[in-house]
Amino acid sequence: MKIAVTAQVKELSSEVDLRFGRARFLLVVDTETGDFEVHDNELNLNAIQGAGIQTGQNIANLGAEAVITGNVGPNAFKTLNAAGVKIFLAEKQTVAETIDSFKAGKLKEVDQANVEGHWI
Repeated sequence: MKIAVTAQVKELSSEVDLRFGRARFLLVVDTETGDFEVHDNELNLNAIQGAGIQTGQNIANLGAEAVITGNVGPNAFKTLNAAGVKIFLAEKQTVAETIDSFKAGKLKEVDQANVEGHWI
């Protein structure tokens, strides 16, 4: 399964970026092989508005079946939900730890946004 995880740096040892739309990087991890790809999210990091929507579209285009992040706003939730991407929330931990938690069934899938939409 391909899972996108929001990350602060380009490594599995990175902490999960608790921001969704303005996450610095997206790590797309194959949970079966452990292989991963890094995708820079800088364009959305500095977006005036719409960062969650655009990041959600990017994740869907990357073929991820699920996303793990710290928080997801209403517009990002709608975008991901429309694309059939499942959303899981993580606490402050590394991407590798988060993937292990996901594989062990310890992460909760959400059925709504957990934060209000906001712009920088």
